[in-house]
Formats: sequence, structure tokens, C-alpha cells
Amino acid sequence: MPKPKKVSGERIFVMNNLRAAVVVVLFSAVLLPLLNRYFFLPRFGLHLRRREVADLLVTNGTIYTSDVLLPFTDSMAIVNGRILRTGNYSSVKALAGLKTRTLNLEGKVVLPGFIDSHVHLIFGGLQMARVELRGVSKRDFFNKIKEAISNMQRGSWLLGGGWNNDLWGGELPMTSWIDDITPHNPVWLTRMDGHMGLANSLALKIAGISNSTLDPDGGAVIRKSFGEPTGLLIDSAMKLVLSCIPEVSTVERREALLRASNYALMRGVTTVVDFGRYFPGASPELSWEDLSDVYRWADSLGKMKIRVCLYFPVETWTRLHELVKKTGHKLSQWIYLGGLKSFADGSLGSNSALFYEPYIDEPLNYGLQVVDVDVLQNMTLSSDKYGLQVAVHAIGDRANGLILDMYKSVASKNGMRDRRFRIEHAQHLAPGTAAKFGDQKVVASVQPDHLLDDADSARKKLGVDRANGGSYLFHSLLTGNGQLALGSDWPVADINPLRSVQTAMKRVPPGWENAWISSERISLNDALNGYTISAARACFLDEDVGSLSPGKMADFVVLSAKSWDEFAVEASASIEATYVGGLAAYSRNHTEDM
Repeated sequence: MPKPKKVSGERIFVMNNLRAAVVVVLFSAVLLPLLNRYFFLPRFGLHLRRREVADLLVTNGTIYTSDVLLPFTDSMAIVNGRILRTGNYSSVKALAGLKTRTLNLEGKVVLPGFIDSHVHLIFGGLQMARVELRGVSKRDFFNKIKEAISNMQRGSWLLGGGWNNDLWGGELPMTSWIDDITPHNPVWLTRMDGHMGLANSLALKIAGISNSTLDPDGGAVIRKSFGEPTGLLIDSAMKLVLSCIPEVSTVERREALLRASNYALMRGVTTVVDFGRYFPGASPELSWEDLSDVYRWADSLGKMKIRVCLYFPVETWTRLHELVKKTGHKLSQWIYLGGLKSFADGSLGSNSALFYEPYIDEPLNYGLQVVDVDVLQNMTLSSDKYGLQVAVHAIGDRANGLILDMYKSVASKNGMRDRRFRIEHAQHLAPGTAAKFGDQKVVASVQPDHLLDDADSARKKLGVDRANGGSYLFHSLLTGNGQLALGSDWPVADINPLRSVQTAMKRVPPGWENAWISSERISLNDALNGYTISAARACFLDEDVGSLSPGKMADFVVLSAKSWDEFAVEASASIEATYVGGLAAYSRNHTEDM
């Protein structure tokens, strides 16, 4: 047998070093990534890396998350304004540190912060400081104006709104109602829907409105039988007076934002989709001025209290495209650039919503088409081509049909993508139209509380069969796989998500014993999702808000209800506290267990 070769000591030394090197490499490749979850390796030695510690633990409650992976839990941990973990208390208590605060819910119900999918935030804040006419009788309409004018200087404008003529039998107001008490002050008072306004004779004179004034495209000057203006202006005709009203100061608008934000927080709203001060007849510049003068000012000074997703007039789409290209859609954790807004028609209350059939009380009137559809289609086509979301106001059945057809044409030309086109209001739909929302993946942005005001007037203006067959078809939209985003249209209706959820579930108008179109009621979960996760998806914010899921903003509301069973019966509760980014932004009692 051959003798084995003798291995030199030098070679043994080299081989041992190689083995050691292999071990080191394996250790580095396999073990260090695991150790680095808890340690880091600075230049000199190993040091323990501080594990992630929660700023706040929310415990001992019923937390509805709007997350299908974990719909309910009892605790959650929050760090740096975002949710770190959800689960039972034993799973989150390990994240507590010496400085971690605890919010003991004592069994109360928690919901994700509400997202109001349609508001006019600064306009609403301005209205809060003006003559408030929402819900008033004819007599109170007169008295409130008389009281307000007594405190004003001669020549200054009296502004306000919210009146609803359906509350006093449907009779429309005229200049003669208020001229005697406002001889030295021009007056402009908008109807609750924002699509009609009343001017006194002095305001008409300043605006140059007379018997010879022509109706502008997309609007109307209401006249007496012999041609004299009554003082009422509809949709684009409102610009005749609006252009004469002095500009609202920057200071007033900033105060309006803070006022409106505080009011929203009282109602549990932590995010709003803001369509700005853009109405038929208003300047498209107003939305851009509010972005620069108000929102960015508040953000730079740390004064933002709620998150806003802003939409701009569609005719300014190139401007939005350039800004998004430069900054992205997310300007900060508070301000998002949402998309573009336009109008197809007016409103039911003003007899300017566009229908296939005429109004019963005006047999020659089918409503107003307030935009040239070809022009709108070209702007939508261009906006969509550059990835901008488009939302269009449509209330009448014909207006909804026109916009759905336009969206289908644009999608066909520009190709398939996740565009999430929106129709704002979608109040009255022709047979078969509800299914098209799901088929075309168009968001229906609806306002349940509007049906409380419209139930009686819809039956008078459209007839019982038309009104009952196609009004506020929430359940039909969901059945057709449509996406509902719920909101208020504040200040047209009050910003009150809990009441709106009740309305969507019950559909019982004031003075009624039974539901209006009971088959269109929706469940509590569907209504809550419409104010949370579905609302977030509808404006592309679902990565940040909409559910209480790990990684998302810790925006939530604490309700007075002490069990889910108690709350689920009628969604009856009040807002105890509102948290934004894990911090208390509103507390009804100003007390909490910290």
C-alpha cells in the first residue's frame, strides 16, 4: 500500500484558516440578518438596537377596523402617528415602553376616522360666519335677514344661504320679500343646494340685471310673466351677481379653514374630499388661490387639523398635471392633490337637474345641461391620458347617462388602467343605469342625507313612479358591484357621518313613518365602509387612510356606545373623541386615561 502523504504544518494552518473563513461567511450570510433585527454592528463591537416602542396603546374596546383581514379587534399600538400593530391586548402590550401612553376605552366602540367624500370646506367655514338659513320657515327667513341687516354698515353685502323653499310649501322667494328691509345693502342668499340664489333689487342693479338680460349658457334668470327678474338666478347665471361681490380676504378664508376643521373633528371626520369654492358661475381660480393662500399656509405653520384631498376645475387640468409632475399627489401628510371636477347639470330643488322626461310642475323643462359634453369629453380625455382622476357632478338620470357614456368612450380610447372615474351625487338613475357603475368601475359618490330633503319634492317634481323607481339607488349600486363613497356635500347638508350612516340604513324622511324605497336600504357595514375604506379607495388614499391597519395613519374616533351590539341596532351614538395621527384632536369631555 502506498504510504499516505505527509501534510506539512504550514498546509494544515492554511486549511484551518480556510475552514474558519467559510464559517465566518456562512455566519454572516445566515445569522447576521436575523441578529440585525435586534442588533447593529458599529465599528467597535455589538450593541443592542432599541426595539420599536409604541407611543400609544389603545386597549379594552371594540375596534372596527374596516380591514377584511381583521374586521374587529380590542387593541392597537401606535407609533409616529401610524398604526404599528392591531390585535388582542397580549399581542400589543409587548410594544409598550417606559414612555408609552395608554388609552383605556372601557369597552367603547372605535371606528376609523370618517372620510367625507364630498365637501366644500372653506366655503362651509365661511357660511358658518354668515346668515344661516338652513331649516328655517318662511317667517324665520324674513326675521333672520332683518336681524342680520340691523348690525351691518350701509353698502356692505349681506351674504348667507341654506334656505329650502320646500319647507314652506315650495313657493320660491323673490326680491319683494326682502327689498323693504334691505334698501341700502345688496343681498345674495344661496339655496341649500348651491345651484340657485336670491338677490335683492339693489344687488340686481349693481349686477346690471334687467328685463333685457339674456340667459347665459347653462343658467337661467327667473322672471315674472312680463319679463321682470324675480331675483332668482340658477347655475351659471349666478356669476352675474357673484362677480360683483367683493373678494373674500385671505384672513377670512384662513379663519374659515380652522373653523370648518374644528367642526369636522367634532363630527368624527378626519379626512375630507374637498371640491372647493367651485360652483357653476364661480371663478376656477378660487380653488387654486385656496391651495396657495390657505392650505399651504396652514401646512407650513403646522395648523392643519384634518387631511384634505383637493379637486380642481377640469378646465385647469394642465395646471394640475404640471404640479403633480413636479410634486406628486402627496404634498404632505395633510394635503393630497386628488383630481379634477366638472358639472353636467344643476339640482333637483332648482329644477335644473337634467332628466330624460320633463318636470311635472314644469312640463316644458327637462333641466339644464350646464356644460358642452364634447368640450368636457376632450378635457376628460386629456386629463385621463396623463393619469389624472376626473369627477363630474350629475344628479338627473339623463346627466348620469351622459357622463357614464363619456367615461366609457374615454376609457376605450385611452386603454385599460385603474382610473376610478367618479360621479358626484348620482341621485336619479334610469332603469339599468345602476349596473353600469359596476361594469365600468365608476365610483358613485353619494350623500344619503340629501334624500331626507328630496323625498317629498322628488315625488312632486318627477311623479311617484319616477321618483320611487330611480332615486338614491344605494343597494342597487352595491348589488351591481359598484363602489359607494359616502359624504355630506357640506354646507349643502350638515357634516354628520353618524346621522348619514343612519339615513343610509333607514331612509326615513322627516314626517314619514316608513322608509322611502326600503329596498334601497344598505347594511351598517356597507354604510361604514362607504365612509372609510371605500371612501379612501375612491380618491386613491387607501394606502394611508380608510382602515385601522398596520402602516396606515392612526386616525380614529371613539364613540359613546359601549358595545357593538348596542351600536349596531341603529348606529346610534355620539362622538366622544377624535384622534388624528394618534393624537387627540377633539374630546367631548376633555378627559382621557393617558
